[in-house]
Amino acid sequence: MSGETFTITIDQRPVDVVAGETVLKAAARIGIKIPTLCYLEKCGPLNSCQVCLVKINGRLVPSCGTVSEAGMSVESESVEVHEARRTALELLFSDHVGDCLAPCNRLCPLRLNIPVMLRETEEGRIQQAISTVFEALPLPGVLGALCHHPCEQGCRRGQWDDPAAIRAIEKHLADEHRQSKTPYIPSRKPASGKSVVIVGAGPAGLSAAWSLLRQGHSVTVADRHSQAGGTLTSVPPRHLPEEVLAGETRQLASLGLQFRFGSELGRDLTLDGLLRGFDAVILAVGGITPAEAQSYGLESSSAGIKAQAETFETSRKAVFACGRAVREMTQVLRAISDGQSAATCVNQFLMGSPIRKTPKPFSSIMGRVGRTELKLFLRSTSTSSSTTPCNPSAGLDRREASLESSRCLHCDCRSSGSCALQTYAQTYGVDASRFRSQRRNFEQQVQPGGVIFEPGKCILCGICVKLTEIAREPLGLAFIGRGFNVRVSAPFNRSIEDGLRQTAEECVKHCPTGALSWK
Repeated sequence: MSGETFTITIDQRPVDVVAGETVLKAAARIGIKIPTLCYLEKCGPLNSCQVCLVKINGRLVPSCGTVSEAGMSVESESVEVHEARRTALELLFSDHVGDCLAPCNRLCPLRLNIPVMLRETEEGRIQQAISTVFEALPLPGVLGALCHHPCEQGCRRGQWDDPAAIRAIEKHLADEHRQSKTPYIPSRKPASGKSVVIVGAGPAGLSAAWSLLRQGHSVTVADRHSQAGGTLTSVPPRHLPEEVLAGETRQLASLGLQFRFGSELGRDLTLDGLLRGFDAVILAVGGITPAEAQSYGLESSSAGIKAQAETFETSRKAVFACGRAVREMTQVLRAISDGQSAATCVNQFLMGSPIRKTPKPFSSIMGRVGRTELKLFLRSTSTSSSTTPCNPSAGLDRREASLESSRCLHCDCRSSGSCALQTYAQTYGVDASRFRSQRRNFEQQVQPGGVIFEPGKCILCGICVKLTEIAREPLGLAFIGRGFNVRVSAPFNRSIEDGLRQTAEECVKHCPTGALSWK
C-alpha cells in the first residue's frame, strides 16, 4: 500500500521505512553511509558495481536495488560485508588503467601535490602555488636548496627527455615568498591547550615543531646553540644562503614557535623537569652515543636512543625521539620527513588517540608507460627542453619557472582527492593489484570542447549512459560491444563529445572515477 510504513533493523538499529524504499535509502536515514559507485538517485538503481553490498538473510545483495520489507534484518558493517566490498573494489581495479597520484607525488615523503604546484606556476598563479607548497612542506626554502629530489627520479617526462625541474621550481616559489611584503602563513587549528617541548633545533626538530604548531599545540624548541638550524648552519652559503635559514626561522616564529637557546639536555635540562612543564617531549638532538641516551634515562640502541620505528615512542611515556638521535640519516629531506612523522604520533598521543603510523594515501599505479602511451601525455604539454636559468646563482625567474612547469605531463588523475573509487579503496584497504594481470594500454581521448575521456578508468557504472537517456540527448552514450570488450561510447563511431551535447557538465560531475573530466 502506498505510504505504508514499517520497521526494519540495520546493524541492530531500528529504522522506520516507507514502503518501496531501498535499503540504501533506509540506512542513510539513520546516518549509515553505505558506499556506492554506480548509484545516483536521479538514475535509479543500476546494480553494476556491487560496492554497496549488504547481507540480508544470509545473502549478499546490492543495497541500492533491494527494496525494504517489514521485519528485514540487515548487516552493513560486518567483517564479511567489508570483505565482499573490498573484493568488489579489487575486481574493478583489475582492469583500471591510470594513476591516482602522479609518480612524483608518490615519491615525495612530504606528500607535496607537485602536479598542482606546477599547474599553478605555469599559469602564473604564484600565490596559489606558494600556498600549495607552504601548506605541505616544513622548511620549503631549505628543501628548495638541499632536497635530493626523489620526485624528479619518478617524473615521467624523464622517459622522453629530462624530468621537470621540480626542486628548482620549489626554490623559486620559496624565494618569491621570502621577498614578499605579505608572507603566507600556513593554516593552524584552534589552540588545543596542550604543550610540547622539542630538544634540538635541527631539520627534524624544526619540522616537528611546524607540524605540531599547525595542530594548535603550544611548542617550544630548546637547543644548546645560539641559533636554529643544527647541521644546516654548517652548510656552505653557496648551497644554503643564510637568509634562507633566517626566513624559515621567521616563518616558524609567525606560527607561534618559542625558542630557548643555550639550553643543553643533561646540563641545563632534564627529562623530569621538561615533563613537569610540558605534556610531551620530542628528542631531536642529532647524532648521539648509546651512553648519552642512557644518561637521559632512556633505553639505547646502537644508533642512539631506542624508539619504536613506527610510533617514535621511547621507553619513557610522553617522550618521543626522531631524526639522527634514533637512526643514521644523511639526507635533509629524510630528517624533515622523520620530524613530521614523529609530530603526527605526538599529536595522536596528546589527543588521546591510538598512536599509529599515518597510512600512505591510496593510489592505483599504472607503472612504466610505453613510448606510444607517453606521446598521449605529450599532446597537451610543452615540447621544449629543460629550462636553464639566465642567472644560475639566482635560480629560475617567473618566466623561466612558468616555462619549466609547462613541461609537466600532468599524469596525475584530475579527480584525485574527489574520486569515489580512490576514497573507498583507502577506506577498505584495497590491494589494487590483487586480481590484476597485464594491463591494457593507456588511452586518453581529448575532445575539442574540453572533455577528456579515459576508457581505462571507466568502470561501466552506467551513470553517464542513463543521464544522456534522461536528457534525451540526440545521440547520447551507450554500451558498445559484448562481454569483456564492452565499453562506453557514442553510437555510430561518433566521439564522446558528440554524445554529450547537453549533459557534459552533469556527466563529468557525477562520474565516480574521473574517467570523464575537464581539461
